Amino acid sequence: VQLQAYGGGTVQAGDSLRLSCAVSGFFFADYGIGWFRQAPGVNREAVSCISSTDGTTYYQDSVKGRFTITHDNAKDTAFLQMENLKPEDTAVYYCAVEVGGNFYCPKGEAGMDYWGEGTQVTVSS
Repeated sequence: VQLQAYGGGTVQAGDSLRLSCAVSGFFFADYGIGWFRQAPGVNREAVSCISSTDGTTYYQDSVKGRFTITHDNAKDTAFLQMENLKPEDTAVYYCAVEVGGNFYCPKGEAGMDYWGEGTQVTVSS
């Protein structure tokens, strides 16, 4: 299983970015995909998750109304559309997959089975 996250960059506060996560070598029917982020000196935290089973989504309170997670099954790609970015959104963003339909993703990284390399998002004020 391989995950490739891309789409990060340096933007100004109020700008938008769309992160993409391409998943390959994955053949499970039920799974969850999550976006996590880690800022310097901070533990990695779940930002948003989506379940393949029923489309249930989760958003961290700080990004509700600004971020949208989607998943294109045909392309095996997940997206995180980020609007109205703030300096506090600055972090390395990771995508991850959990196998099965338990949807542990919102509880944190321990429930995830596969990880991609991160992509840096920097928001300047």
